[in-house]
Amino acid sequence: MRRDVIADTAARFAEVRARSVALCAPLAPEDHVVQPVVDVSPPKWHLAHTTWFFEAMLLAHAAPGYRVFHPAYNHLFNSYYEGEGERWPRAQRGHLSRPTVAEVLAYRAHVDAAVSAWLATEPPAPWLERLELGLQHEQQHQELLLTDTKLILGHNPLRPAYSTDDTAAVDVTAEHAPQATALQWIDHPGGVASIGHAGDGFAFDNEGGRHDVLLAPFAIADRLVSNAEYQKFIEAGGYGDAGHWHADGWDWLRQNAVAAPMYWFRGEDGAWWHQTLAGPQPVPPHAPVTHISWFEASAYADWAGARLPTEFEWEAAAARGMAWGQRWEWTASAYAPYPGFHRAEGSVGEYNGKFMVSQQVLRGASFATPPGHQRLTYRNFFQPPLRWQYTGIRLVKP
Repeated sequence: MRRDVIADTAARFAEVRARSVALCAPLAPEDHVVQPVVDVSPPKWHLAHTTWFFEAMLLAHAAPGYRVFHPAYNHLFNSYYEGEGERWPRAQRGHLSRPTVAEVLAYRAHVDAAVSAWLATEPPAPWLERLELGLQHEQQHQELLLTDTKLILGHNPLRPAYSTDDTAAVDVTAEHAPQATALQWIDHPGGVASIGHAGDGFAFDNEGGRHDVLLAPFAIADRLVSNAEYQKFIEAGGYGDAGHWHADGWDWLRQNAVAAPMYWFRGEDGAWWHQTLAGPQPVPPHAPVTHISWFEASAYADWAGARLPTEFEWEAAAARGMAWGQRWEWTASAYAPYPGFHRAEGSVGEYNGKFMVSQQVLRGASFATPPGHQRLTYRNFFQPPLRWQYTGIRLVKP
């Protein structure tokens, strides 16, 4: 039985690692280095950092005799782990023309071979759990690879496409799949709801501990706000009416001249277009609006006479069958620890807990989320102004 577990783990490791490389296959070498804004990391850095995680967090501790690939890579590819030493500045990741893409791929091959050899020793369960954390971490970066690549290409004046057809790694035609046009409201009776991860299967530490919350009755939309609906907000002057905005949001949109979702622009025909992974396309009316900040989501909800759901309302509704998964959905909940949460010891304890301030929770998943990486209890989180991820809006009646 244990050998079966090891074999399954080895197969999963190979599959996840291969998918990251496949996601980069449509890119030119020059695309791998660009960093247009601080929130975006170059694709080459993602390929290296996910490899560093296995080297620094697993092999360096659990594989006796492991030889690091390059002594400087710990400095270059550590993201935010204070316990692992000094780091190359986040805003300067795009300055690194070296190591080359080929050298980073050689780094990946070196670590992959070492992990495979380590697995053959049938390591104990706690270290296999650390390996699984590394795989989940890499899957998070696979979604970031797509969203960061979209921003890298989308801010190029040539508006190049990432891909114009299906690839082995992602179907770009699913990016803006339409949804049902008639919005329905799902009534929830409220009461006591159990929230958070419990039982078998992987979960990040911020998904526990499981606890009960008391909900008032509410009604939640059965689908996300569409592009056509959001366009009405624009046409009604929603970006010019301070009455719908939080003070920080109002300052943000004026300082940054925000007047539409990220990637929207007026075409020569006067209609709204947007940049997609397949290049510029007309904005599809029935697809969910995306690349929306929390500030915009909250303002739209206020304009629509509604509000954003709390993350507890969202999870309770999803547990009763509400459809989700096209966009990461902003909630009204600040990112804070659940009762009983505690950080793990060592550097790995920095994974989530230290970010529990000044962030809003998003629930669900997006078309860019890797297969099998979605969970009902998954708590994503970003700062209110950020919108380069596939974010969307679901309404709750007040």
